[in-house]
Amino acid sequence: MRVLVTNDDGIHGPGLHALVAELGRWADQAPAGEERSIIVVAPDANYSGASSAVGDVFSRDGIGYTRTEIPGAEHIEAYGIDAAPALCTIVACRGAFGPPPDLVVSGINLGVNVGRSVLHSGTIGAVLTGGQLGLSGLAVSMQALKGAPLNDGAQVAVAVLDELIAAPARTMLNLNIPALPLAELKGVRRGRVSTAGIIKQSVAEEAHPPSSLAVGETGSIKLNLGSATPELGDTSDEEPDDDGALITAGYASLTVLRGISENTDQDADDLIRRALVAIEGHLERTVS
Repeated sequence: MRVLVTNDDGIHGPGLHALVAELGRWADQAPAGEERSIIVVAPDANYSGASSAVGDVFSRDGIGYTRTEIPGAEHIEAYGIDAAPALCTIVACRGAFGPPPDLVVSGINLGVNVGRSVLHSGTIGAVLTGGQLGLSGLAVSMQALKGAPLNDGAQVAVAVLDELIAAPARTMLNLNIPALPLAELKGVRRGRVSTAGIIKQSVAEEAHPPSSLAVGETGSIKLNLGSATPELGDTSDEEPDDDGALITAGYASLTVLRGISENTDQDADDLIRRALVAIEGHLERTVS
């Protein structure tokens, strides 16, 4: 079992260091006859909010990388590369750093990824990308409070690995952990993806509204943040089993994610048929 570790905070992120060290211990404790290895391929800069973006790969001659050492896990191969998390996953899966991995573990992100931030998170984007390549994966995030016990969070993450390995291929889990030591963690619950958002409101400068600007003039937009922020805001409007509410209540939240796939529901089939007829009719009228 070869595990790829990546993140979106960057190769020097303390959450990644805590996770790699714990995974190193997990690998060292493999049962007799079972091989476990860890490879770290993570961005060389912060790519928070990158989702599954790979950037402009068409105008690049190559991707720069640097061999790196992870504190507490110096024996594990680690590379910081000039790429977003999704691209880190792709190049590792395509053989740039040796045999392709069997599993992707991404994190620990400093800040929870709940609600709509699931769509925007680079941490989760790496796992979704792995799923598109046939791999199962685990995204791990922790509430970004001062003194957040990342080592304890890493233990929670590693505890689920055996179940993830035994699950069907392309199983993707999103684990969010409150900033609590293990002794104070109330447990782990299945979390539903809530409607919590990162951006609650966007407001243009009052003195320079967009419609008043001439071409070439600039303005500024202020963002009012919602509850799905790294620290986690007010979740009082969520249901008790929503991911954000679980974190607030002192539970870790575990969610099974579904990657991008074709919609084959009957309603979608009916829509496609109508759309095809409409397009074909337009083309026939245009040609004639």
